[in-house]
Amino acid sequence: MSTDLGSEQPTSSGSNDEVYEQEHVHNVYQKIASHFSSTRYKPWPIVERFLQSQKPGSIGLDIGCGNGKYLTVNRDIYIIASDRSEALAKIAAQHQPHSTVVADILSLPHPDSYFDFAISIAVVHHLSTAERRVQAISAILQTLKPSPDDTEAGGEALVYVWALEQNSSRRGWDKGDQQDVMVPWVLRSSPAAANAPETDKVFHRYYHLYEEGELERDIYAAGGRVLKSGYEKDNWWAIATRSFQRKQ
Repeated sequence: MSTDLGSEQPTSSGSNDEVYEQEHVHNVYQKIASHFSSTRYKPWPIVERFLQSQKPGSIGLDIGCGNGKYLTVNRDIYIIASDRSEALAKIAAQHQPHSTVVADILSLPHPDSYFDFAISIAVVHHLSTAERRVQAISAILQTLKPSPDDTEAGGEALVYVWALEQNSSRRGWDKGDQQDVMVPWVLRSSPAAANAPETDKVFHRYYHLYEEGELERDIYAAGGRVLKSGYEKDNWWAIATRSFQRKQ
């Protein structure tokens, strides 16, 4: 079940957007981190294949790593993971020998043009305006090694976002529905007394539901080039690289 945002959606300055996301995304994940992590343990097939396809010795990023479930997929690569939630980053840090840092996707602490690959799974859709979503994708692409020429790709990034087109799922969203929604997370707590009823806390997270073709448009707007894209289990995904820039 979800609700649309109505007048709550941020419409003005960047500072207001940050405050909105702090309340409706970051604070929520801090509170539900342990329970959220317990539900996230199986790698998605396309993400797993992407990581397995990287050359041994490759160095990459997991931007918005959550509990770090993808860090152990390929033992022959090294990943620097980051998450805006300190609570989730601490859980991810258990996956040695990879590194984990607390970082915002719009202010990444990584050098530009350095990494062989990056993944960002179910993160960009939490940015509350189109401008910030494009900015987030641009930040991901900027970390990648650039293409040496227009016939060869440089570093590659795999990005996943929730799809608007989910008419076969329990959520039932589809074309024509509201794209900016609040999605509940129910946190069940044990009763204080043995005969007392269970008490539930409901937290609402902001999502922008991507329509077909929107992720590709955002990648191009961010200065990227789409290599592959598709749909998997209520998500749109794309593998992108930085657009080749000829030297003047």
